[in-house]
Amino acid sequence: MKSNLQYECTSCGAKVPQMLGRCPVCGEWGTIVETTAPEVTKKGVASFGNRGTSAPKRLHEIATQQETRIDMCCGELNRVLGGGLVPGSLVLLGGEPGIGKSTLALQVLMQMTDRKTLYASGEESERQLKLRAERLAGNPDNLYIVSETSLERIFEHAKQLQPDIVVVDSIQTIGTEAIESSIGSLSQVRECAARILEFAKSENIPFLIVGHITKDGSLAGPKVLEHIVDTVLQFEGDQHYMYRILRAQKNRFGSTSELGIFEMRQDGLREVSNPSELLLSSNHDGLSGIAIAAAVEGVRPLLIEVQALVSSAVYGTPQRSSTGFDGRRLNMLLAVLEKRVGFKLALKDVFINIAGGLRVNDPAIDLPVLAAVLSSNMDMAMDAETCLTGEVGLAGEIRPVNRIDQRIQEAQKLGFKRIIIPAGQQYSQPPSDKGNAIEVVPVKKVAEAFRLLFK
Repeated sequence: MKSNLQYECTSCGAKVPQMLGRCPVCGEWGTIVETTAPEVTKKGVASFGNRGTSAPKRLHEIATQQETRIDMCCGELNRVLGGGLVPGSLVLLGGEPGIGKSTLALQVLMQMTDRKTLYASGEESERQLKLRAERLAGNPDNLYIVSETSLERIFEHAKQLQPDIVVVDSIQTIGTEAIESSIGSLSQVRECAARILEFAKSENIPFLIVGHITKDGSLAGPKVLEHIVDTVLQFEGDQHYMYRILRAQKNRFGSTSELGIFEMRQDGLREVSNPSELLLSSNHDGLSGIAIAAAVEGVRPLLIEVQALVSSAVYGTPQRSSTGFDGRRLNMLLAVLEKRVGFKLALKDVFINIAGGLRVNDPAIDLPVLAAVLSSNMDMAMDAETCLTGEVGLAGEIRPVNRIDQRIQEAQKLGFKRIIIPAGQQYSQPPSDKGNAIEVVPVKKVAEAFRLLFK
């Protein structure tokens, strides 16, 4: 097959006529690379299934049936996928190096003892995979391991074995003979993903492919790789902490608001069914700068610990640092605290940390962040049995948040006696049994909440 040279952007996938220093489409510098693309034959590009010979049908003429999802034997993964893996689907799992992508994929296959599975690795040898499997304390009879970098050979193994699921680790180490460029290049990654999709749809075998990410946190390869697959899962977390979060950035067969939480151990990943109990420490009573936030990640309520430290600035410019919280939003909240409440923090360093290594995007933790900052500034501890939730506006008002009933029920279940919520929020008073009643206190403004917390 003849091939010709072309130049593509590794960031957005745009094609340019010549080598440029900056991509004219996305504006990134140093992302233009030289690739080879095969000429399109007269027969056109191969299609999967019988799509090329099918005729248009009316919508009501299309026969449908309930797809039976494949149980991954992992509750957190099933939750993120939307109830299980759809047959014939293509799932992309991405994350930072060493975060646990390969461990998660291998551990899930080892738990599926009632299904035949195939793990194709282009990064590790069969002996290395055997050592990892022994560390995970499992040795299933129906798990097949192959160390292969040729996509055509992987397809041959899949046709011969007819597994229920195939894992390819990773897509950047697999190459196809149809492309002359080197393995890991832009053309190889895109062509391999397209051919895997074609094979998965035609053979009705689901594929889970592991993908690397770039230094800016995005999946390596062009954005077209994310458009090809059915589901994009992001495995994230700090390597210095034990918790890992699995999010769905794209899901054609389920919701993208779900997330799964795992705990990294020596023997693999453990599912965390009740993360609130693990994220809260029991020794913060009497310590200033700590507030408990009733947050929601996806549809799951979480009670997390917000830590703040306010100290006098040593240098001329005060520092504003946040871990697990948006730094720009922190600057906005500090401006609201100074303008609407009257606390001057312009000459003080402010540090924010979300305990446990989590990164929370819920705007309902605005009020707990301000409460923790004020507690550290005045060196006054808040009540350990009080939690907060609420979004803070620029006028100092506390705005309503979603899923307020789930937040209140989670706080009551963990033994909190009082929760401060936005005024005007419609909520249902949870039933009190066994003496674990919780007091719901609505507040309108930030200053009103501070008067209740720091009497």
